[in-house]
Amino acid sequence: MADNDLKKEEQEKLAEDFDMGFGDDDGRILDQDEIDSLLGFGTEYEQDENAEIMEQLANSALVNYERLPMLDMVFDRLVRLMSTSLRNLTSDNVEISLDHISSVRFGDYLNSIPLPAMLGIFKAEEWSDYGLMVTDSALIYTVVDVLLGGRRGTSAMRVEGRPYTTIETKLIERMIHVVLNDLSSAFDPLSPVSFRLDRIETNPRFATITQSRNAGVLARLRIDMGDRSGRVEIMIPYATLEPIRELLLEMFMGEKFGRDTIWETHLTKELLQTEIQLQAVLDEVPVSLYDILNWKPGSQLMLNTRPEDLVELRVGHYPMFLAKTGQRQGQLAVNVEHYIVPEKPLDDEEED
Repeated sequence: MADNDLKKEEQEKLAEDFDMGFGDDDGRILDQDEIDSLLGFGTEYEQDENAEIMEQLANSALVNYERLPMLDMVFDRLVRLMSTSLRNLTSDNVEISLDHISSVRFGDYLNSIPLPAMLGIFKAEEWSDYGLMVTDSALIYTVVDVLLGGRRGTSAMRVEGRPYTTIETKLIERMIHVVLNDLSSAFDPLSPVSFRLDRIETNPRFATITQSRNAGVLARLRIDMGDRSGRVEIMIPYATLEPIRELLLEMFMGEKFGRDTIWETHLTKELLQTEIQLQAVLDEVPVSLYDILNWKPGSQLMLNTRPEDLVELRVGHYPMFLAKTGQRQGQLAVNVEHYIVPEKPLDDEEED
């Protein structure tokens, strides 16, 4: 009996301790929210806020695509040019579509390239920087099969698990040269540039053309040849496009409106009929305020101009002509001798 009484006392003591830690003054058991509050866990709002912060941190590797309207036009022009040039290269029906244009970090893109693939590193000669063109395995075997006379209407045979042969590499190199020539032609209306193939790699580790954290523009092109298809991806770092960034930000070519000859003629006619005040400045003499206050009717002001000297004709504060003074029909008159060439603004002088 003594042992049972001792166990009963211990259970009552544990119950009291539980009530002291997780109960209120009346001995009521706290619910889960109150326990979380006691233990320092945040409220539902704080948890949602923390979740949002964690999501932002997780997405910090993403890059916001800087809208470059003219770049969309360049790639649209590239699609049209490639449709003709690849059709001439393969003597087959070729359809090319632009999937999308996005912005990615270079390191993330290299890690996402599906292997095996051929990575063509090309250089923009005028911009002194590099770009990357990736040809996937499906397109490689498709182009090789078409150029070597494979049967139409059948899928290209793929032999995985081996490196590309010299013949396959040379055939894909021909296609890359064609695409780079078309890419140069696509940029010509905006800014002349020559893209030259530097080398072809099959390992992404040897295709590093910029820092991993640097961002670039990625264009994905789908090429269909009958029942066979593949993809070409062109990745151009923003650093490469920096010399023409201002041109790429324009909404349309040149951002210049067409000439309206009717409006120009009307504006010219109205300007020629505008009345302006022309002032003849005989001389400029510094006079103190004290002397001006002492002037009286009949006071004389001596000028340093002689009758044969030229006077300056001004419109507002701008000098326009140099002229001789005289009289005509009993009135003071001037005879224009020289036109004064306007001085360059200070901004132009600083640029020079």
